[in-house]
Amino acid sequence: MTLDLKLALRFKDRIGIVADVSAVIAEHGLNINLMEVHRLNDWAYIFLAAENGECCSPEVIFEVLGKIPGLSEIRVIETLPQEERENRFRVVLDNISDGVVAIDRDGKITIINRVALDALRCESSAVIGQDVACLKLPDYSILDCLKGKDFSNIKQNLITETDRYQYFTSGRPIRDSSGHIIGAVEIAKDMQAIKKLAKTISEPSHISFSDIIGNHPSIKAAISFAQKVAATDAIVSIRGASGTGKELFAQAIHTASRRQGPFVPVNCAALPEQLLESELFGYAGGAFTGARRQGKPGLFEIAGEGTIFLDEIAEMSAGSQAKILRVIQENTVRRLSGSREFPIKARIVTATNRNLEQLVEEKAFRQDLYYRINVLPIHIPPLSERLEDIPALVEQFLFQMASKLGKTVPALTESSIEKLKSHNWPGNVRELKNVVERAAFLAGGDTISVDCILFSHEIGKAKMAVRDCLLTGQTDRRHLRNMMAEFERQIITEILAHSKSIREAAKSLGISHTALLNKLKKIKFKVAIK
Repeated sequence: MTLDLKLALRFKDRIGIVADVSAVIAEHGLNINLMEVHRLNDWAYIFLAAENGECCSPEVIFEVLGKIPGLSEIRVIETLPQEERENRFRVVLDNISDGVVAIDRDGKITIINRVALDALRCESSAVIGQDVACLKLPDYSILDCLKGKDFSNIKQNLITETDRYQYFTSGRPIRDSSGHIIGAVEIAKDMQAIKKLAKTISEPSHISFSDIIGNHPSIKAAISFAQKVAATDAIVSIRGASGTGKELFAQAIHTASRRQGPFVPVNCAALPEQLLESELFGYAGGAFTGARRQGKPGLFEIAGEGTIFLDEIAEMSAGSQAKILRVIQENTVRRLSGSREFPIKARIVTATNRNLEQLVEEKAFRQDLYYRINVLPIHIPPLSERLEDIPALVEQFLFQMASKLGKTVPALTESSIEKLKSHNWPGNVRELKNVVERAAFLAGGDTISVDCILFSHEIGKAKMAVRDCLLTGQTDRRHLRNMMAEFERQIITEILAHSKSIREAAKSLGISHTALLNKLKKIKFKVAIK
């Protein structure tokens, strides 16, 4: 009979404890399979696993160990600390979605998780300790990591007898505390899972409040208030300038409300009165020439128990306003030329970029409707009031572009960010998105320079400059860069002409004083101002 024993011992810390314990264990014919020593304050904690073939009873071991000077406590344990760590590590490793393979300095497999084992159709017990070549991987770039190299996002195809996998793989050397390479690790990410995740993030089917980017107190206050009112059934009025993200807020409110029906947006300014009413309320069969014989349900009916978003509600005619007021008051809708009343359960969210209070005073908007929809107003601040949110917004737009295009897009330089912050943004977040996307397409390298940041008024000047160049034949049609350089020179000339100093001109351009001096030197521009 073999004795397997796992013990935890606590000693008053001193020199020679480990030697004493080892000697006692050896004297009684036991082999130490594993020993850990932890020191904390004035105590030494020794954990060990021992076994023998002649079976020395635990009582005898306790009695002998108890004679070692300084022993304060001894007890039998089921698991050593190292075993607990390894078990937790294994659970974590087997529950991640990526495949993981690690090797030692000799190329022997030390770690392989469940995802990798399933893909390779093998068992851990059969491959641990074996050469990595036994896995039959598409390539063995992991061995190059033992020479100090690493690799990232290499596309691979793994074909087995039953399956085919496409994945991206990355590898890194494993170094000890002294920097010496003691192994390597390779991580494989499933390509389809990455594409699905990127699409979910960049084009989410359900917009949530986490999709609204901003840390400025004004936007955080708007988000906080919207989250509070989302759980209610009350009508919400979203107020904000064009391009601030009113529909994004409306979608987030709908998602947070967990209503069972769909989100139905309606642009009240885009449709003429008669068409708007037929879309909103529907129509009975034969209501007008060209109408469906069986009639058509309106968007209020289609929304069901969801949310109907009336964007630009201030652009509605007086007649349409009266009918919307009746829907709100009666919670029913009647189709055009129809007599039947349909119950309405959809939540109403409205939005406008107009001053409703002023419109009410001017009799351009019904006062009774104003009081009905303005119960819970949410005011979205313009981008000009939260310029510090621009870097985070830019990062989000570039990430969305990268996901849609399936490739890496360039990043903005600091000078480009500064130029963006110097703009007054009349078009708000929508304008910022357009400027960033245009800049990403214009950029030729890994970064988006300040030259690629073009605002609307600059585009107009650029078109004129390009047209003049083409008409006069003074440009090389093969080089867009030449035309861009000429356009930049014209902008710098104009700004300098209206500035008191180069420093002031640099501030107007949204670049540093040094950057402008370098540009002037590059284009060999002579200035008369200081």
